[in-house]
Amino acid sequence: MAREERDPAHGAEVSRPAKRAASVPRRRDRARELRHRIEAGLPVLLITPSVLAVGIFVYGFISWTVYVSMTRWNDVLPDYTFVGLRNYVGLFQIPRFQADLRNTVVFTVLFLLGAVLLGFFAALLLDQRVKGEAFFRSVFLFPMAISFIVTGIAWQWLFNPQTGINLLLQQAGYAGPLPRWFTDPTIMFGVKVGAIQAGIPVALIPVVIAATWQLSGFTMAMYLAGLRGIPEELREAARVDGASEWQVYRHVVLPLLRPVTLGALIMLGHVSLKIFDLTVAMTGSGPGFATDMPAYFMFETTFRGNQFARGAAIAMLMLIMVAALIIPYLRYSLSREAEP
Repeated sequence: MAREERDPAHGAEVSRPAKRAASVPRRRDRARELRHRIEAGLPVLLITPSVLAVGIFVYGFISWTVYVSMTRWNDVLPDYTFVGLRNYVGLFQIPRFQADLRNTVVFTVLFLLGAVLLGFFAALLLDQRVKGEAFFRSVFLFPMAISFIVTGIAWQWLFNPQTGINLLLQQAGYAGPLPRWFTDPTIMFGVKVGAIQAGIPVALIPVVIAATWQLSGFTMAMYLAGLRGIPEELREAARVDGASEWQVYRHVVLPLLRPVTLGALIMLGHVSLKIFDLTVAMTGSGPGFATDMPAYFMFETTFRGNQFARGAAIAMLMLIMVAALIIPYLRYSLSREAEP
């Protein structure tokens, strides 16, 4: 009788651990599979809110702006009557918008030249390991910490015809006619094109100076990083081959800095095409729209004139200008990355 009692008990004691041992690998496989699924789906889960936000608040609003720009909504009350490209065609017949395009081209060219050249030469000086390099580097970079609004107000005072620079000229004994700076409606090298004078507005030059002062430190930092990334062995090899210092920079340094120059031009060009706050704080639209910009025109047209369709058309043209600058650069960068 004792054997019969032990057998069932013994059999029960042996069978339970065996079942537990057999179920452990299956539990591990399930846990491993669940972990793999979580790891595969977690990135998608984390990025989904950002994708939805960008899709709605960026591309959704761009699509809505495109639609509004093709309607007749030029009053407080919406009017979604479809008019096609009539608002776009009408913009190019407005003298103010023609002046805006002229100002944008002039400002972009002068601003890019000033910021790139000044930043490059500042980087060359700092690359000579001058004493107090950290101090001078901070001085050049400091304007970047200031907003365009603050910059515009400060330079507006400096270029005020009654104070600032003109006052210093008077105290220095200058007796000639004082420059009128951003109140001067003169167009240098003016040529009649359409309803405006194509040329360089004198009133725009102070705005270019202010923008160059603020962002030349940015190009200085880019060029300085590029110069420090060029191996000294390449320069020494060129000197050993008999190259002068000018030839070293012309044939060795400058070609290696082309990607830096391209990047600086793209980023600064993007800033110049959508410049708004600097002109608002410094000059407004200026005399005869000499300092007016598309962004400022769009702001006044949309939010002060309630011409929402025309304002949307201006915004889309600005987007096209920026895209025409950015997309070729992105394609160029992607093609360089794809090269073996």
